[in-house]
Amino acid sequence: MNSAVPNRMPVALDRAKFNDPNLTLDNQPRAFVGLQNLDTLWFNTGTICNLTCTNCYIESTPSNDRLAFLRADEVGTILAELQTDWRTLEIGFTGGEPFMNPDFLAMLGDALGRGYQVLVLTNAMRPMMKMANGLLALRQEHGNRLCLRVSMDHYAPDLHELERGRHSWQRMLEGLTWLAENGFNINIAGRTLSGEDEDILRQGYGRLFAANRIPVDAEDPAALVLFPEMDEDLDVPEITTACWSILDVSPKAMMCATSRMVVKHKGDTDLTVMPCTLLPYDARFRMGSSLASANTAVPLNHPHCARFCVLGGGSCSAG
Repeated sequence: MNSAVPNRMPVALDRAKFNDPNLTLDNQPRAFVGLQNLDTLWFNTGTICNLTCTNCYIESTPSNDRLAFLRADEVGTILAELQTDWRTLEIGFTGGEPFMNPDFLAMLGDALGRGYQVLVLTNAMRPMMKMANGLLALRQEHGNRLCLRVSMDHYAPDLHELERGRHSWQRMLEGLTWLAENGFNINIAGRTLSGEDEDILRQGYGRLFAANRIPVDAEDPAALVLFPEMDEDLDVPEITTACWSILDVSPKAMMCATSRMVVKHKGDTDLTVMPCTLLPYDARFRMGSSLASANTAVPLNHPHCARFCVLGGGSCSAG
């Protein structure tokens, strides 16, 4: 197994990029993405987390409260609006660590009780296990409509702990095993931080799942989701309207074509709708305090839009 992180020479992002919402640095029309349908509505339950990871795109820590804890009644208000005006299929909860929020089980019960599929992003550690009894009750009542996506940054414990800290592997694995033993619908969020080819990564995860009786198909991209590394300080091309045809990528395939995220910024009394889970703080992307205000096109005016959502290793160069 080769788990060494390859040596790369990163190039810093030109800070003149990603400034004008309408034009790229070389005066080309910037790409926009319109909302096709709100298939998934995300709630960020708050940025507080039990871990301090090395490269967390949202900078969650035990002390980062830039996104305040949502309250169950606030989530309920948005869910009521959602049921009135939208054809949404799925509710997602992310953080921080959602199980750090004291209202979290009530939020889950509300969303599940309204008939939605519910996806929870979690590290499956002690905060989750402290709510084990309530979580089991929701599983028994709602079955596979509740899915937990567990963060496992690599199949090798040392690389997982390189990102998440000492002792994080065993506690995560214990929580994941508990979920599997109790029949929860689970999938895994991995990362490409090791630089290994995707097939090597999937084989490594597959061996681990088999050894621990984790019922996840490592070859299924929906069951084992492998996320690229994100660093908004590294250079990446801006996305122009011409990129769609050059890359043979559809704007309808972008996350902001089918999702929005609800957050509560520290110090605010109102909730705020953001285009997606990747842009929790950037004030340029605030879309108002209700879902009715969120049905507008999103300019791809952030490095994450390019690196994570559009390019996938491609280039906007025609040559």
